[in-house]
Amino acid sequence: MSSANFAAPREPAPRPSHDWAGLLWTLVRTDFKVRYHGTAMGFLWALFKPMMMFLTLMAVFSFIFAEDRNYGLNLLIGLFLWEFFAEGTKVGLLSLQTKGYLIAKSRLPRWIVVVTAPSNALVTLTVVACTLLAALAVQGRAPSLLNAVLFFGYVACLLLIVIGFSLAASVLLLRFRDLNQVWEVITHAGFFVAPVIYPLEILPERFHQYLYVWPPTPVIQFSRSVLVAGVVPSLFAHVLLLAVTGAILATGVGVFRRYSPQIAEHL
Repeated sequence: MSSANFAAPREPAPRPSHDWAGLLWTLVRTDFKVRYHGTAMGFLWALFKPMMMFLTLMAVFSFIFAEDRNYGLNLLIGLFLWEFFAEGTKVGLLSLQTKGYLIAKSRLPRWIVVVTAPSNALVTLTVVACTLLAALAVQGRAPSLLNAVLFFGYVACLLLIVIGFSLAASVLLLRFRDLNQVWEVITHAGFFVAPVIYPLEILPERFHQYLYVWPPTPVIQFSRSVLVAGVVPSLFAHVLLLAVTGAILATGVGVFRRYSPQIAEHL
């Protein structure tokens, strides 16, 4: 028998980068269509929930923070950033479980399923962000180019944080089914930890460092600073945000690589 029969199986050729891009786009487009298929309002439903929440909170807390003339704008920024974080981590956590049929019936790379999970939430946030910048420009309060770029940089950091969490949590959920309930409790409490409905300044400064441990807090605060106050956070603050983002993403990638080979066994 020829020794060629004992040769190790040939590794599949790496997929070209443009194929990955096409696959990513297909999944994002499919998720978007499936979510709003057959609905009368379509994409507007994605804006309806946070807008109703905004109007309700504004009606209640605008009296408490009446002295803050920018309270409504700060609330809007904080609320939509928080909604992206909460929705993105939720769908990312459940991504492998809910799309197990897709993984089982195709050779689809598993990480793509997780990475594309928060796409609908990202589309909503992008639309709101662009609308907000346009509204500020109409009011004569348009942020500088640098501040606008920094804002979208903060959004990118939040996206990478969501992806990092989702990569780790999605594979761990298949082993520990209670993780979904645990994360739901954490996000409900985290809404009040992040300065969404209140200015961070109302709390004693000695507590600020603890609130900044919660990843949405610096993103919300920095976004408000560059868009509303027109103040750029310090270089050290940016370095810390990048370090936290990188650490969460690296941890997510590491956990996913460790446990992803056993995904099929737990689906």
